[in-house]
Amino acid sequence: MLVNTAVYIEEAHPTDGWALPDNVSITQHRSLDDRLSAAAQLVASARSSLPANMSVVVDTMSNELSLAYGGLYERLYVVHRGTVAYQGQRGPAGFRPSEVDGWLRAHRDSLRV
Repeated sequence: MLVNTAVYIEEAHPTDGWALPDNVSITQHRSLDDRLSAAAQLVASARSSLPANMSVVVDTMSNELSLAYGGLYERLYVVHRGTVAYQGQRGPAGFRPSEVDGWLRAHRDSLRV
């Protein structure tokens, strides 16, 4: 079963930190509720561009997933049968969804043989 999951990690450009022009208004997360609220805002604003079967989960306040997988800044992974099968480069320059798409298509095609 293919599961699309995005992990929302600490905000890279909070309005009360290293803010960028024209960013959405999200402050640094001071609690898990802050992080959950920011993730909900992301989902609401991007719902039309996210795959229908994509779920979004939230990292802990101690940033366990981000630290374990090097998620900051952006990074794509494919985990297959409990093993990291694809690890993309750090974003934004290394954020290449087309590479993940290629890996998934090749893997799907290998299952048909």
